[in-house]
Amino acid sequence: MTEETRPSPDALLREAEREGRGTLKIFLGAAPGVGKTYEMLLEGAEKRAAGRDVVIGIVETHGRKETEACVASLPVVPRRELVYKGQTLSEMDIDAVLERRPEIALVDELAHTNAPGSRHPKRWQDIEELLAAGIDVMTTVNIQHVESLNDVVGSFAHVRVRETVPDKVFEHAEIELIDLPPEDLIVRLEAGKVYVPEQAAQALDHFFSKGNLLALRELALRHAAQYVDARIKEHQGVTGRDGYGGGQRVLVAISEAAGGEQVIRAAKRLADALKAPLIALYVETPSAARLSDAEKTRLARTLALASSLDAALQSVPATSVAEAVIAQCRETRATQLVIGSSRHAGRGIFPVRRSIVKALIDRTSGVAVHVVPLAAEGRADAWRRYLPRAPFTGDIVALGAVAATTLALFVAEGWVGRGPIDMLYLVPVIASASFFGFRSGLVAGIAAGIAYNFFFLQPVYTFIIYGPANLITAILLVIVAIITGQLAAQARGAAAFAMRSARENAALARFATRLGAASDTSETAQIVCEEVRSILAVQTMILHGSGEGVKITASGQTRPELSPVDRAAAEWAFEHGEAAGRGTNTLTASDWQFRPLKTALGTLAVLGLRSPSGRVAVPTERAALAESLIDQAALAHERLKLETDMREMEVVRQRDSLRAALLASLSHDLRTPLTGVTAAAAALSASGEDAELVETVRSEARRLNRFLSDLLDLTRIEEGAVTPDLQPIDLTDAITSAIADLGPALDGRRLETSIDPTLPLVRADAVLLHHAILNLVDNALKYAPDDQPLEVVARMGRRGPVIDVLDGGPGIPPGSEQRIFDRFARGESSDRTGGSGLGLAIVKGFCQAMGFTVDAARRQRGGSRFTIRMPPETIVQVSMEDIA
Repeated sequence: MTEETRPSPDALLREAEREGRGTLKIFLGAAPGVGKTYEMLLEGAEKRAAGRDVVIGIVETHGRKETEACVASLPVVPRRELVYKGQTLSEMDIDAVLERRPEIALVDELAHTNAPGSRHPKRWQDIEELLAAGIDVMTTVNIQHVESLNDVVGSFAHVRVRETVPDKVFEHAEIELIDLPPEDLIVRLEAGKVYVPEQAAQALDHFFSKGNLLALRELALRHAAQYVDARIKEHQGVTGRDGYGGGQRVLVAISEAAGGEQVIRAAKRLADALKAPLIALYVETPSAARLSDAEKTRLARTLALASSLDAALQSVPATSVAEAVIAQCRETRATQLVIGSSRHAGRGIFPVRRSIVKALIDRTSGVAVHVVPLAAEGRADAWRRYLPRAPFTGDIVALGAVAATTLALFVAEGWVGRGPIDMLYLVPVIASASFFGFRSGLVAGIAAGIAYNFFFLQPVYTFIIYGPANLITAILLVIVAIITGQLAAQARGAAAFAMRSARENAALARFATRLGAASDTSETAQIVCEEVRSILAVQTMILHGSGEGVKITASGQTRPELSPVDRAAAEWAFEHGEAAGRGTNTLTASDWQFRPLKTALGTLAVLGLRSPSGRVAVPTERAALAESLIDQAALAHERLKLETDMREMEVVRQRDSLRAALLASLSHDLRTPLTGVTAAAAALSASGEDAELVETVRSEARRLNRFLSDLLDLTRIEEGAVTPDLQPIDLTDAITSAIADLGPALDGRRLETSIDPTLPLVRADAVLLHHAILNLVDNALKYAPDDQPLEVVARMGRRGPVIDVLDGGPGIPPGSEQRIFDRFARGESSDRTGGSGLGLAIVKGFCQAMGFTVDAARRQRGGSRFTIRMPPETIVQVSMEDIA
């Protein structure tokens, strides 16, 4: 299995978290009246005809006869009535639905706001509770109720929709689009099938205008497609298999030229269509040093757009754009290359870009090249970038070198002769180009040609040239000077790139080494601040989360003071995991740029950057280096977090080992004196003296014996010594036997049992199941009031047999549904009830040993519900031949 086909751990974790939850199906429409409720009821009727347990939680018919006919064919859970301001309102009775526990519940109008006094303010929250209880739900909603589209709908419909549904509700839902052309919907409105005639006429003039309906329909189609795409990606993450477009990678080459944003958007559309990652590549050539401020701003804007579109940024120094792009195509295994080109880019003095596109098309194999045509650039003055610009240091030095060479040759002309003079003029040209670049070399070459002609070609001290040989010599000198200057400048540029790359690699290596040696979070944060400040020449600080937002834990300079805007930007970056502050799209008024240190464990810290000059903290040419530094800092924080967690786990493991040894020792060592106490109590009971005291001794001895048995059972579970003997078990017999053993403990308490006679046999360990049921009922006896009955219910659930033990006690404290099964955990009123806090831990251990699950919940009408669930694979299939 390759890295690309390996299932995503995050996707598998999300899938595991949804195990046991119900599934949600949403019938999505563009507007009221398209038939969402009708389609939901039809599908519910079909599933009921197929043997599924389907009920209507709540459905609004709005007086439509077709809808009312569908409702009549399905069972309906009675609504709950609420009195609010003298009016009686009816809402879905969520408690009744949960008590009924159907396989599928039909709940209309997902975005509905519940009446005051309901448990949840919104109906979608009611549905979330049903899903958490394992009940499948089908519901309906219109596109204008989606939270993220609220402003979009308001912009063209001029109506602010008050009832909205968070987008997260749609994330794991099955979406079925109920589509109806606007013309057909208008006909339904006019026929009175959506609203009464008076309301229909008003609606047609306002919200239900044809233009609005067309826009809403487009939104619905796009939104449905978006969630289908999300489900495809999720499926690919779980299975590890590529869907359509699998294995595709899109590389887009960007530059400082106009139209870069257009190229990025085209590449993003291509990447989305192919379900492929997008990589934005900027090749930094020597000409980058001569970019104007406008070009630098345009390049920064293009890179920012690429980052906002989730493109991975790469910046590569090179002397040839085509060579660098081709190399990156190979390195990233790109299958699609997007590049922009102006129609007139190949004209003029420097026809560079057209040759780049041609080279890419000619030299890339296995890569589809997409050329985005751009409008002609107003680059008539492009030649000006090659003219001298301030500072003039290199040009002045070049002219001075030529002048010095001329003076030296003039003095030594009688000694060296005129033959090698033209070649000696190449020395200042090459030196100027090597130290100051091509422009200075060009200035030196032209000056050398002029000086050679004026001082050394006949007639001297004039610019007149006699004889073709002298003319050719002068021209060749200038040409050779320009060519050698260009070559020297290229070599200088390549050397500068190599040196800068070497410095950056050395800095990254030093950074990684220092981070690896750090042993705590504060030291790591200080190293990050110092190194990033040194490498990027910026002011730095690290912020970590605290109870009051974020706080500064390290800084690379004097501890800075955060303004309210700075603090808001830092907190936003920490909470949302996205950059904020100057140079981003969020809270740009801040003087700092805050970058989150994101890992698989979430955002662990925030790195603050600020340029001393007040400009953008990370210039365009250093964006890739900054990303590498931030990634290393995030990984260092993640390593420390994991190491801390491992140390804590080791402490817990040692503590548990010690506790298990202590429990085992106590359970064995106390049995001997307990046996003597029991025997003495039996002897006293036979003598008939002090019968009441003897009975107390015997009762407490039995209680202590039960406690020791619990200790021994728990020790066996933790040591893995419990080996279940799985045999076909009749749940009726198992429940009856456990209740019989609790006979003395019941002591007149009312215990009601409800056992489905059609329950199948299950494969379980009779002893372990006996003790599990016995401990659950005994726990209910401790916490339930004497006047409240206990219930033991055995029924067939969605996935297999289920045993419920219900009591009318104080109920489980909210949020402790899982903690209650920990060792020595005790619920409310534990001081009154006593108990060791081991019974539920033993239940959980025995159930897990048999492959069952056990959970707890607080009953809506008071009390607790403990449920043992048996998966389908534990059901014993009995054929007619076996019965015969």
